[in-house]
Amino acid sequence: MNWLKKLFGGSTVDFPSLMQNGAQIIDVRTTAEYSGGHIRNSKNIPLQNLSQNLKKINKNKPVITCCASGMRSASAKSILEKNGFTEVYNGGGWRSLEQKILK
Repeated sequence: MNWLKKLFGGSTVDFPSLMQNGAQIIDVRTTAEYSGGHIRNSKNIPLQNLSQNLKKINKNKPVITCCASGMRSASAKSILEKNGFTEVYNGGGWRSLEQKILK
């Protein structure tokens, strides 16, 4: 089954372990979306402001990006990697990520 996940881009990332190792969750939804609900202790940096706020993210810790569906978080992952972040994971939609973290 894991080969199917890899083939179709499914997640095999151990998010609970990343959190235990100090991962930061960057929620790239708008401020209004974030205000409507978010993962506890996540940072809200809207995607359109991400490039100007890279200093708010610790390059020495894993980074998990999330949004509403996974599209903006994928873009955020790409932006971070292009700016020298080496351990970045697309967590997808924040609600599903929250469930993965709680496992």
